[in-house]
Amino acid sequence: MRINSNLKTAVLGLLLSGLSAVSVMGVAEAKEVTQAVTPVVAVGPQYDTTHVYVAPEDVDRFVASFLATFGGQSTKQVVATVTPTPSSTTSQLLQTPVGTVSLFGFKTPIPFPFGAERTGYLVTDLDQAVAAARASGADVLVQIFPDPIGRDAVIQWPGGVNMQLYWHTTPPNYAPFQTIPENRVYVSPDRADAFVHSFVRFSHGKVVSDDAHAPGAEIGRPSDTYRRIRIESTFGKMTVHVTDGHLPYPYGHELTGYEVSDLAATLDKAKANGAQVLGPAVHGGDRDSAVVEFPGGYVAEIHASAGH
Repeated sequence: MRINSNLKTAVLGLLLSGLSAVSVMGVAEAKEVTQAVTPVVAVGPQYDTTHVYVAPEDVDRFVASFLATFGGQSTKQVVATVTPTPSSTTSQLLQTPVGTVSLFGFKTPIPFPFGAERTGYLVTDLDQAVAAARASGADVLVQIFPDPIGRDAVIQWPGGVNMQLYWHTTPPNYAPFQTIPENRVYVSPDRADAFVHSFVRFSHGKVVSDDAHAPGAEIGRPSDTYRRIRIESTFGKMTVHVTDGHLPYPYGHELTGYEVSDLAATLDKAKANGAQVLGPAVHGGDRDSAVVEFPGGYVAEIHASAGH
């Protein structure tokens, strides 16, 4: 029996379509499985630090001002190489009840891209964390390298947000914070959703609020509104500011927001210890806040719940 050529073409097309559908379905299922098995690598917010770079001559002034403002203590200062290529910096950890700073005072030029990473997140397994970050959409800017007390890598999320991931040979043991600081991220509307999707997948966190009309006073534009997204995970808190980039100084320069019980008293301490309050405190949404510059140039947001 002879089969009409048109019929053979139609049958072949159906077979190929079926195979293609099966293939696509397989990819989708594989993607879902990959997402489901992405490991939880976070340890806790008290192990996540803001990376602060100041000139060597400003290190002691910054330490005194920051600790006098928030309380806490510093680890012993050491001189070390903390990059994969030759460099030298002082290094110490400032541990306060409201957040931790990894402080660097480089004595040599700072190798690229260091200095642009905003935070260091401790992870349970660095190889797994880097693989999970890649699977979640991050670029690995600096491949895994050893440091004096462990291993590190630098990654970049959609929207250009750089972070360092680190692991210690001897696991640290730090007390929980009294209040958890927030990582303050600024991204464009073009990349906001991609950033949030990638970071939430990696951190196993959740979006706790997504306000398309947050008060513009929070970013120095009291006549406007903007989109503000808040994320919480085992890594801690994050506030994502989605803006057009038309930001008055100093907004966008602050890396971290510190929550305190009494904003006015904290600002008085900061000013009395060499910090500069960059404008009056503002009320926005559920908080009162101000932006402060510490000796050495580190800019931070400080806030208290509205009514405190």
